Amino acid sequence: MPVSLLALALSAFAIGTTEFVIMGLLPEVANDLRVSIPSAGWLISGYALGVAIGAPIMALLTAKLPRKRTLILLMAIFIVGNILCALAYTYNLLMLARIVTALCHGAFFGIGAVVAASLVAPGKQASAVALMFTGLTLANVLGVPLGTWFGQMFGWRATFWGVAVIGVLAFIGLIVSLPTNRDEKPVHLASEVSALNNGKLWLSLLMTVFFAAAMFALFSYIAPLLLQVTGITDRGVSWTLFLIGAGLTVGNILGGKLADWKVSFSLILSFSLIALFSLLFSWTSHSLWLAEITLFLWAMATFAMVPALQINVVRHGKDAPNLVSTLNISAFNVGNALGAWVGGAVIGGGYGLTAVPVSAAVLAAIGLLVCLYTFRGSRGQSQPARATH
Repeated sequence: MPVSLLALALSAFAIGTTEFVIMGLLPEVANDLRVSIPSAGWLISGYALGVAIGAPIMALLTAKLPRKRTLILLMAIFIVGNILCALAYTYNLLMLARIVTALCHGAFFGIGAVVAASLVAPGKQASAVALMFTGLTLANVLGVPLGTWFGQMFGWRATFWGVAVIGVLAFIGLIVSLPTNRDEKPVHLASEVSALNNGKLWLSLLMTVFFAAAMFALFSYIAPLLLQVTGITDRGVSWTLFLIGAGLTVGNILGGKLADWKVSFSLILSFSLIALFSLLFSWTSHSLWLAEITLFLWAMATFAMVPALQINVVRHGKDAPNLVSTLNISAFNVGNALGAWVGGAVIGGGYGLTAVPVSAAVLAAIGLLVCLYTFRGSRGQSQPARATH
């Protein structure tokens, strides 16, 4: 295993932690900055918007830079952003610092995935991408709970100082371990933009939107579901989130191996299983052990899609791998917002919490239809696209 993959995974861990840890620190942030919890919640939305808009912009701005230099620059922005978060003394300054941090998020994951795939043989590219994204899943399993505890013990600013330190370690790792690819061809903006004229590329991005929507329609409201329907304690919710994080990690690794074998089958199977387990959870949510088992399987099916989605997008936009890969991260964040809105609309419409998993299943089913339409009549989907060097 190339050491550089570990540096990419550590970077993903740091970025994932800073994105999601704010959810556990909202009360502390709101109290310290003297704003309401809903206002503090906009720090999450502001970050997601920064990712969605900033990803393609940063990809285009750095298009002519070598990928190694780009990743190092993006990690430097990440470090500065977290330091600004730790130093922010007003709500507006913290929002600005979060947006600065978000600018590097999408481009780093997009370009980092292309680099990860280029470090290994073609038949192992999806597994390499999965290894990098393991850092993101571990951020949910370890980074967020530990960061939340650290912030509650020493103040929310201490968490961002801690993440900045992890960012510095990742920054050093990228400098030391990432190879300099002297054969890398210079990228021209015109060719990057022209590569977007591909119907299957946009269908692939639409798959990512519905994948994320199906995931976050359920995940955004998992705590009230567990508390009010399953009837577990606050501590039980924390353990269930840990279990879900473990399922995401296992699914990510297995999904990488499955996508190495056949991308189309991996996507079709994952969409089908997400729809099945989401629908099943609307029933099993009333029983503790059945709910826990269902959520673990749901989490496995969910993140098993991530490597295949990333590889599939790059395949259909192989003439502009940096741009299309970052667009895929933007699509994920669009789906994130869509899913949270759908789940909230279902609850607001008076259908009850158990209807939320049903709405997630419907979104997954729509994604499955898009997937089947995209791959109709396709042959030879067993090998992912060769990464552009």
